[in-house]
This record gives sequence, structure tokens and C-alpha cells, in this order.
Amino acid sequence: MKLKIIKRGLLIFLFTFPILINGQMKKSFISNPIVDGYFADPTIIESKGFYYIYATKDPWGGDDLAVFETKNFITFDEKHINWPTKEACKSATSNPNKVWAPSVVKALNGKFYMYVSVGSEIWCGVSNRPLGKWQNAKSDNTPLIKSSLFPNYHMIDAECFIDDDGQAYLYWGSGWDWKNGHCFVVKLAKDMISFEGKPLDITPPNYFEAPYMLKQKGKYYLMYSDGKCTDATYKVQYSISISPIGPWVFGKNSPILATTPDSTTLGPGHHTVFSFKNQKYILYHRVANKKNNK
Repeated sequence: MKLKIIKRGLLIFLFTFPILINGQMKKSFISNPIVDGYFADPTIIESKGFYYIYATKDPWGGDDLAVFETKNFITFDEKHINWPTKEACKSATSNPNKVWAPSVVKALNGKFYMYVSVGSEIWCGVSNRPLGKWQNAKSDNTPLIKSSLFPNYHMIDAECFIDDDGQAYLYWGSGWDWKNGHCFVVKLAKDMISFEGKPLDITPPNYFEAPYMLKQKGKYYLMYSDGKCTDATYKVQYSISISPIGPWVFGKNSPILATTPDSTTLGPGHHTVFSFKNQKYILYHRVANKKNNK
């Protein structure tokens, strides 16, 4: 698949959960974009009062990931981690695509796990700390999901979700030529790399890529990107279920992120959700505005 190089910028957007203070609804915004430069596909995790953002380096990936550390979402320190790299994550079934789309979680065993796309395959890393030292979680140094698992779809955009009962699920999947995206899921064993059962195709309505699972009041909200990430069609949709594997009912308020009428926000997508000071936020990227290069 040939991709046109278009810069994307990393932004934060306020999620639709306002705060109730002194009987009045209050909303607090973090200024956008949150960092200078061009990045995409963010994930975020909190540890000991610090927040760590991991993201794809644009355009179209780098030989490693971008990492930022912050306590207040006002100042950010750029960091470096040793893994993943394009050099370290190669297999007989890899293609030339670089390092994309990390997802980082803290498992019940206290360790951090990263699921990341390199060479259009999904690799899993493990570390005792957010900044590493990271290493392949598989002792044989192979990908967790090979590109050949479902050959008609891209094996990218992995997202790990740990349910309230401790069961971990891995979601992933995209399409070819900007169409026919499919979403797959598999239960993970306690080691976070072994599959419990076979992967399932659980594709919800209007799905293309970048799944993210959010559980709220006993319901499962599968959020994902639809459209083409290089233009105004890119947006965030969602579907709802009473189970983490569906079946799905398309969200009545979908899409929840889309291009604004003045194109100030152009093609927003591939997001994650996090909480900061009792307020939920969406962290996402959007296409750089060609008029002002922002």
C-alpha cells in the first residue's frame, strides 16, 4: 500500500464527561496541540504521578517511538526508550513498514506491557518501568502476531484492555487500500502473550482501524477510527455492547470526533482515553492544516 506523506499533529481533546463542582457543571481544557512536532497514534499510561505518552513518529513511523513525560500536561520532557526499534523487530514475515501505534498497559503482575506494530506485525515488549529497559516479551524474539495471520488485512493497531475481573483482551486490525477494515480480538493468558482460544473477528459498524476499549457503568464502548487518516474523512466512531467481544450496537452519538466545519481540526483519529484530575480526555492526532502548517 502506497501512502502519501502528510504530517499529523498530536492533540488533546476533552471527552464528554464534565465535572460537577458546587452544583455547577465545569469543563477544563488543556491547550492544543500539547507538544511541538508531528506525531500520531498515541497511547498514555500513568505511573507514580507521571504520565507517559508513547507515539508514532511522523511521517509514517520511525526507527523507534516518540516518548513524552509530564506531570501537569503543560510541560513535557521528551524521553528515549531502547525498544521497540525497526532493527530489533524483524522477522521472516515482516514488511518494510516502520514502528507504529503502541499500546501500553500495566498488568496485574506489576509489569508494563507494550503491544506495537513493526513491519506490519504486532510485537509485545515487557518492562518493570515505563521508560524501560524494555525487551521482547517472547523469549524467541518473534512477533506476537505475524503479518500472515489474516493475510487480507493489516495486522496493526493493537490495543490491550484489562477488564475489571483481570482478564486481558487484545484488539487489533485494519484494512487494505483504505477500505474493508476488520477488528480482531483474542483473550490473553496471565503471561500477557499466550492466547486463550482463537482470535475472533468482531468488526463493528463503520470500522476501519485503531480500536480502543472503554468500560463505563458495566457497558463496553469499542471506539475506533473510520475513514482515511490522511484527509478530512478520518473520525472516531463507537459501538456499545454488554460484552467485550460484542455483538455491537452502533453509537447514537457517533462520530464523537470529526473534522470541524472550518477544518481547524482536520481528520482527527487514532485516539486513546485517559483521566486527569477527575476529568476524562481523548488524546488523538489530526492531519496538519496545510494553510498554516499547524
